[in-house]
Amino acid sequence: MEIREQLRQLIEQAGQEAVRSGDLPEGDYGTVQKLEIPPRKEFGDFSSNAAMQWAKTAHRAPRQIAEILVRHLQSGLIAKTEIAGAGFINIFLAAQAVYDNLKTILNTGADYGSLPVRREDTVLVEYVSANPTGPLHVGHGRGAAYGSALVNLLRAAGYQVASEYYINDAGNQIEHLAESVNARYLQLFGQDAEVPEDGYRGQDIIETARKIKDRDGDKYLRMTEEERLSVFKDLALSEKLAALKKDLSDFHVTFDRWYSEKSLYPDRVEAALDVLKQRGKMYEKDGAWWMKTTECGDDKDRVVIRANGVPTYFCSDIAYHRDKLERGYRQLIDIWGADHHGYIARMKTAIDFLGYDPDRLEVLLLQMVTLLRDGVPVKMSKRTGEAVTLAELIEEVGTDAARYFFNSRSLDSQMEFDIDLAKRESSENPVYYIQYASARIHSLYRQAAEAGISWGRWEDTDFGLLTEDCEISLIKKMEEYHDLIAAAARERAPHRVARYAYELASLFHQFYRQCRILGVERPLTEARLGLVTAVQYILVHALNILGVTAPEHM
Repeated sequence: MEIREQLRQLIEQAGQEAVRSGDLPEGDYGTVQKLEIPPRKEFGDFSSNAAMQWAKTAHRAPRQIAEILVRHLQSGLIAKTEIAGAGFINIFLAAQAVYDNLKTILNTGADYGSLPVRREDTVLVEYVSANPTGPLHVGHGRGAAYGSALVNLLRAAGYQVASEYYINDAGNQIEHLAESVNARYLQLFGQDAEVPEDGYRGQDIIETARKIKDRDGDKYLRMTEEERLSVFKDLALSEKLAALKKDLSDFHVTFDRWYSEKSLYPDRVEAALDVLKQRGKMYEKDGAWWMKTTECGDDKDRVVIRANGVPTYFCSDIAYHRDKLERGYRQLIDIWGADHHGYIARMKTAIDFLGYDPDRLEVLLLQMVTLLRDGVPVKMSKRTGEAVTLAELIEEVGTDAARYFFNSRSLDSQMEFDIDLAKRESSENPVYYIQYASARIHSLYRQAAEAGISWGRWEDTDFGLLTEDCEISLIKKMEEYHDLIAAAARERAPHRVARYAYELASLFHQFYRQCRILGVERPLTEARLGLVTAVQYILVHALNILGVTAPEHM
């Protein structure tokens, strides 16, 4: 059991003992809500506000309750306690408790940080889901890095998680894609053809048309335009989707399922609309079908089926979210661009009208990314003159740096991505600094092996030899990790893991500079190698959540 949980139980037991002895009146005191690490070492290893929490039940001043609790708080885990302020209980751990925690990490190994499975908490995370009509840009990259890190984080915290990419392959955008490729194809043969107003004008469309020409020549010129558009729709969609999957794979992003919008038609769409009609939540007007979104605060009702019979995007999304709920997931997490803010209430309304709890849908909004080079915003790709693609960013700074930087900030905050910093091989670059800690640890392993030093049987290791402040600080920092994972998962905050990894690496580098690991007496070397190994376990675990590698050499 983690030290924090043991302390929580000890405080609760102290409260129960105080009631039994008559020091506190009978009542429902509840579980200890907060047990935090103080901002300064002189305030102890942990601080509890249990006295404030229980003041209403006990009808006593918090400081008086704290004095009573401290009298009943007896354990070999605790060296001493102090009461601060209005009634905070500051707890100083016994040295052996700190060393026991280090042994727990080493005995658990690489799985330290993974919490018990929460079988009832099934979650479906849908993210990126960009239209397959062109390359992914850096904004998609931020969503991809965050989404995959969130999936990893939730799994580490014990949630049963599936990830999904929704392929928008049934709307007008695919028709416009085919029309754009068709125009570029005809132009390559000298024909007078214009990209439609709603078409795509990127360099990638020209490249797609050129590939078709190089592979198949002019055979499509002998087709009718309708036939040619049908062929180009399939060819272009297939190519764009393959390129999109490659970019994501290069970015260490994989999905459990790729869900085609086309698969919703007609059965799933008709089934969802039938439910809404039966519940009286849709009506026909001017030849179109509308949903009564004004019943839930929308400024106007929304069209689901246009007068020409063509479904809106909203129609597909209604059917898709019903399908997700029908598959039995307890919680749906969607990651959308910030420009979709107004769509959230509408989608929750649809879920409510379908007969589900709208709170089962959680939408996280992705804020913009500004790329900086030499301190100046980069708006356009040097190669194409258009938006910078994810592939170009990966090529320039690497997957590890891009993923760490994207995950270093809260998703709901706008981000400036400093390209020069991401490429820098120095301690100023946080991802380099963290990875250098991993490389240093593996260098120590190699040096120890060359010196004939064996380690790894921790039951006989005397960790009591680790008495330096930097050593104790490292152990205490690692004790935080389980609680950090649980809290970060609840808050949907992979950036907390990124920050923790940096702080742990900083403490390790400080320890590395201040304490000799090899070349000292063998028992101390073994103890310090144990400490280093524990750091490596947690560092790798955290980097795996972020989708960043832990190199053995740099």
